[in-house]
Amino acid sequence: MSNKPEALFRRRRQRVRFRVRLAAKGRARLSVFRSSRHIYAQIIDDQAGRTLAAASTLDATVKPNLKTGSDTAAASAVGKLLAERAKAAGVDRVVFDRGAYLFHGRIKALADAAREGGLQF
Repeated sequence: MSNKPEALFRRRRQRVRFRVRLAAKGRARLSVFRSSRHIYAQIIDDQAGRTLAAASTLDATVKPNLKTGSDTAAASAVGKLLAERAKAAGVDRVVFDRGAYLFHGRIKALADAAREGGLQF
C-alpha cells in the first residue's frame, strides 16, 4: 500500500464519493474541485451521466467582480451562481460531494452560498 499523499487523497475521494452515491437516492450530485487559484463546482446527474449546471471563478460573470479566485468570497460567488443555474435547469435538491476536501473554508462558503441560493442538501 502506497502512503504517498496523492494516493491517500485519491482513496479518501473515492470513499466519500461512494458514500455520496449511496445517499443520493436519485438526486443530482453537487461536486466541488478546489485548486490553489480557483474553485469549480458542477451539478451532475449520475444516472444519465451528464452535467446539469456548472460554475467556477473563471466564468465571465463572476471573474470581474473578484479580487482573487482563491478566497471564501470567490467561493460564495460561485455557490450563488451555481444555485441560479441549477434553478434554471430545474434542479432544487442535490447531494453535496466535497470530494476529499474538508468541509471548512472555501468548501463551506460555497455550500452555504448554494443553500442561500435555494438548493437543498
